[in-house]
Amino acid sequence: MTGICQESILTAPFHNGKILGNHIDRLALIYVRQSTMQQVERHQESTRLQYGLVSRATQLGWPSQRVIVIDEDLGRSATTTVGRPGFQRLVAEVGLDHVGIVLGIEMSRLARSNRDWHQLLEICALFGTLIGDLDGIYDPSDYNDRLLLGLKGTMSEAELHILKRRMLEGKRAKARRGELGMQVPMGYIRRPSGEVIKDPDEQAQDTIEMVFNLFKRYGTLNAVLQHFVRNGIQMPNRVRSGPAKGELKWVRPNRPTLSNILHNPIYAGAYVYGRRPTVTKKKKPERPSTGRAVAMFGQWEVLLKDHLPSYITWDQFEKNRCQLESNTIQGTGAPRNGPSLLSGLLICGRCGMRMSTQYSNNGNGLRYNCSRLMVDYGEPLCQSLVGEPLDELTTILVFQSLEPAALEISLKVAEDIESERSQMRAHWEKKLERARYAVERAFRQYNVVEPENRLVARSLEKQWEEALVAEEELKMEYERFLSQQASPLSKEEREAIRQLAVDIPKIWNADSTTPAERQMIVRQLIDRIVVTVQGETEKVSVEYHWAGGHKTQASLIRPVARLEQLSYYPDLLKRVADLNGQKKSAKAIVHILNEEGWRPAKRRNTFNRYMVHSLLSRQGLRSSKRKRPSDEIVKNAKGVDLTR
Repeated sequence: MTGICQESILTAPFHNGKILGNHIDRLALIYVRQSTMQQVERHQESTRLQYGLVSRATQLGWPSQRVIVIDEDLGRSATTTVGRPGFQRLVAEVGLDHVGIVLGIEMSRLARSNRDWHQLLEICALFGTLIGDLDGIYDPSDYNDRLLLGLKGTMSEAELHILKRRMLEGKRAKARRGELGMQVPMGYIRRPSGEVIKDPDEQAQDTIEMVFNLFKRYGTLNAVLQHFVRNGIQMPNRVRSGPAKGELKWVRPNRPTLSNILHNPIYAGAYVYGRRPTVTKKKKPERPSTGRAVAMFGQWEVLLKDHLPSYITWDQFEKNRCQLESNTIQGTGAPRNGPSLLSGLLICGRCGMRMSTQYSNNGNGLRYNCSRLMVDYGEPLCQSLVGEPLDELTTILVFQSLEPAALEISLKVAEDIESERSQMRAHWEKKLERARYAVERAFRQYNVVEPENRLVARSLEKQWEEALVAEEELKMEYERFLSQQASPLSKEEREAIRQLAVDIPKIWNADSTTPAERQMIVRQLIDRIVVTVQGETEKVSVEYHWAGGHKTQASLIRPVARLEQLSYYPDLLKRVADLNGQKKSAKAIVHILNEEGWRPAKRRNTFNRYMVHSLLSRQGLRSSKRKRPSDEIVKNAKGVDLTR
């Protein structure tokens, strides 16, 4: 009876007319797939069941030589055809009319996406290829079978969606409690219990703290990197995999590592989930991406402050973030060594855009321009002014604001210098201590081994010698470091710093003070400066927004290119005409104008008789055909900018 039932099952497809001779004449493809490599390793019964479909194909009538197994997709997900060479090979074989039947244990093994599933059904129906699973044989060209296959594909896709959502909700619930385990950055380790603690190595902790201290001092990522490279400081890195997993290795610093440290909120003691949400949309489908993007600050799904041990406070983390943003092109930018004092701080009072800095004459000429609307929309230049008068005005105001706190600033400078030197000495002491420990450990290992076991003894002796050489080299590097460092501040040096605090302009104008340092001082005091040029005249309104919310209104007289731009130009013409009516000579008019405080377009110049002749000729009071000594004087009389 059993034999009869088994024979009827094997021959049932022939009786219902689905498996025909033209199907047997073609290939039978067995598609084998598991979603992940973990499933391949741990769920081997499913893999064996799929390979067992080879006997199923032979029972259905296919010769063993025409049964082909496609297993290139083991460990690959079926959510998409990208990265599935086995599925692509299957579709290609069906499209070439080489396949009579495709066998799998269930439809989800073939595709979890309706787009891929229905494409396969369409090709199978077109070339008369059957599809089979443990439930039966289906003909995609038959309406009822096609409907059933479509329902199975929809259920398979829905099942995947439900499973993903269920797992994601569980993951989020665990993250809201701060219990979801994630990789910790350098400077932290995770205990077997799941608790996150600071790296127990003191040198590793000091190095991470040094990153934040240096950024607080310099304000730029590049300056921190240069300091690390200049002093030979390396970054602590715990090996995450391999035979040396968990060991501490020291690697050279680089910009991405330092940037990740400054941007990661875990260093402020915060547990964050959702910093890098999964993004399904790809900008470039031809280049598979990781599907990860950085979420904006404040848009994280979970933020639990004071949840983990911290290196800095949350307020300091926000200040660092703001500083990093301001260092970008959209922000004020990092301090530079150009002569501009206010680069990145100026805001146009007309359009509200940030004004740019323009240098000319090999860096000797400085102008502040608002050209964003001209560059982006082709509009006329919004406003422009020479930079030197505005820098001089700002310097005066900065000196006035620093005078009450001069002594406090000088003491802070001395304290910062001593703190930095002591921090570097402590860092080197820990490096030497680590080297001494390596030597002692190698020595102990060498002493423990039996003398007769020369194979091991020779290797341990070599390790001991290498440790001794490394310690000696490190001592020599330390001696070189000490020789390059200045001695601790003496009492006389501290007194000199206090004396310099009384004369702030002397420090400001010292050759040792760089333009970047002056910019950093200004940025500590001023948030932004709103500049408004009144029409095309020489008058400029300046509004200083100081740190802390205080505002200062000031006015500025800028040099202009032409006499006609002067706001008092009509009064100047009238005064010159009155003096000419009094029978005054050109030389006398020049003397009177300069004595009364009248100034030409170039504020640094004074009136001369050729300018007076030009003003009189413009009013028709004297002939304009007067012979000029030179073309240059003619240009000067017309108020043309000779510096261009």
